[in-house]
Amino acid sequence: MTRIPEHDRNIMEQAIYLPMVLTVLHKDLMVINNSPFKLKKPYLDLIEETMKVIQRELSEAKKYMRTNKLQVMQTKRDDAFTMFLFLYKGYEEHHNYFNPRIRNKVQELMDYYFIQRHLSGNRNKTEAF
Repeated sequence: MTRIPEHDRNIMEQAIYLPMVLTVLHKDLMVINNSPFKLKKPYLDLIEETMKVIQRELSEAKKYMRTNKLQVMQTKRDDAFTMFLFLYKGYEEHHNYFNPRIRNKVQELMDYYFIQRHLSGNRNKTEAF
């Protein structure tokens, strides 16, 4: 059982997932730039604006983590699982994440940032986690 409250664990998971979302979006930007789209600008603008929002939220998560003495570090990775070490106010917890679950969560977050956050403007960002 975890000693980490749900809110803090959600913030720590943001520190795992949001950099992955940024990596995917950065690669997508490169693909769009090198593809024969007739009108690239709307796609580029959408991705760049989404990246700015994610970077801002990641910055807030990291600030919260620094203030509250929280850390997340990837310790192991294989074909099926990735293990993270969560440091929470002096406690250590190892959390194993199934790699397809990570991929699905990143996809879910992309859906949220591209579509759902615009449809439900009053939704709290940590509800995506």
